[in-house]
Amino acid sequence: MNSFESFLAAQMESYSEYRCSLGYSAEAMDSLRRLDRYLVTKNVTTLKTLTPFFFLQMRTDLAINQNTINRVIYALRGFFQYLVRIEFCQHNPLAGIPRFKENNLIPFIFSDQESEHLLEATWRQVRREKQAFFLKDMSCCLALQLLARCGLRISEPLRLKLKDFRSDERTIYIRETKFRKDRLIPIPIPVDVAKHLSDYLSLRNTLLPSDNRNPYLLVSDPVKGLHNQQVRNFFHQAVRKIGLAQPKRVIGNTNISAPTPHSLRHSFAVNTLRRITARGDSPQSALSVLAVYMGHKKYTYTIYYLKLIDADQRRNLVDFMTTYPAKL
Repeated sequence: MNSFESFLAAQMESYSEYRCSLGYSAEAMDSLRRLDRYLVTKNVTTLKTLTPFFFLQMRTDLAINQNTINRVIYALRGFFQYLVRIEFCQHNPLAGIPRFKENNLIPFIFSDQESEHLLEATWRQVRREKQAFFLKDMSCCLALQLLARCGLRISEPLRLKLKDFRSDERTIYIRETKFRKDRLIPIPIPVDVAKHLSDYLSLRNTLLPSDNRNPYLLVSDPVKGLHNQQVRNFFHQAVRKIGLAQPKRVIGNTNISAPTPHSLRHSFAVNTLRRITARGDSPQSALSVLAVYMGHKKYTYTIYYLKLIDADQRRNLVDFMTTYPAKL
């Protein structure tokens, strides 16, 4: 059954298969689905309707922020370039559509102390009275611990298999990351995440049947791995308990992010660079190693964290912008 419904459904399916064959992620498919729904809503059935003006109107109608609109237009431009290449159409109607000026982004950064408080709050909210809840909650705790201690993306601990944690080496093997790259990373020693994982596996072996074949390291029940939304819900519950919950804010051309699980990854990078600076070393010298550890495709992604080294400065800037928005 096709996942698309518009008159371009067959071409969208073909493009999806083509991108998958090249090893790309399915991220661009979200943009295709937006276009697919828009075509159906507007009852568009021919290529003649798909003019630059049509896409300018679509851009106006999208109820999303400008940064996301830019990503949608970029993805759709690639789709129509593909249609030109296979001679399905002659011209790319999105070729001349300009980008919106993107908003500045100030991510939420947990200080080291706040990260500790957050992780302590997650351990306290583990439900120990029922076996099913206990194992799932422990899995959520460990997923957030891996985000905070090792700077993982939220999808990475959820995909870990039992064989990917090597307790004797104190390493975890991360397969097919965001950029289809594998990496083997050591688990930090000062905070013993490896011991917590080993203790969790002992608990798992006790609670699950001896013939259990669930391949995932972190599980939500005897047969399933942990789900993204389960971890997010667990995270936000802990954030509320320590008093750091706040909504996303847009002031002028600046987006001030709310705390999310991905904030733990940002915080890991920023606080690592801060500690390097505090001991008198140059944070720039550590960027290449940090880039490999975090699985960045481009070195420039890691350089970005140099701008966020001081969490206190970030908080002061947010407080200033919130207090005096009219003057900015």
